[in-house]
Amino acid sequence: MTTAGSDWAEDLRTMLEAPSPAVLTTYRKDDSAAATPVWYRWHDGAFEIVIAVGDVKLRHLDRRPECTFVVFETAYPFRGVEVRGVAPEIVETDVTNIRISIAGRYLGGKPEGERYAAQRTKPGVLVRLRADDPRVWDLRGMLPPPAAG
Repeated sequence: MTTAGSDWAEDLRTMLEAPSPAVLTTYRKDDSAAATPVWYRWHDGAFEIVIAVGDVKLRHLDRRPECTFVVFETAYPFRGVEVRGVAPEIVETDVTNIRISIAGRYLGGKPEGERYAAQRTKPGVLVRLRADDPRVWDLRGMLPPPAAG
């Protein structure tokens, strides 16, 4: 794993635009880690996550505004990025269009994203995690390319 240079987001663009798995880790009252899979989007130099109002992750972030966010690939070339120790920006806004954008990417398109967003009964808040000093990895240099088949 390496610390990212200035072009890391461009190098990982296909992963960032894909419905890649992601995990947000927040911290409980006893300081133990709570790792949760989340959907996200990469937008304007930040990872954006919609979290429902009342979700425990928001209480964790309110009490201790630190988290770790990891996005990764489950197939070759097994790239990933980790953002640690960030004080996330929590934006109270109408998140409907952001939910549609994020869900559409994970579910296969805008119509699916719209259906998903329409089913959400709780309002959400936008959590923005700036990636100023990410740790990135790309295992292409360590692994042989997959066999053609």
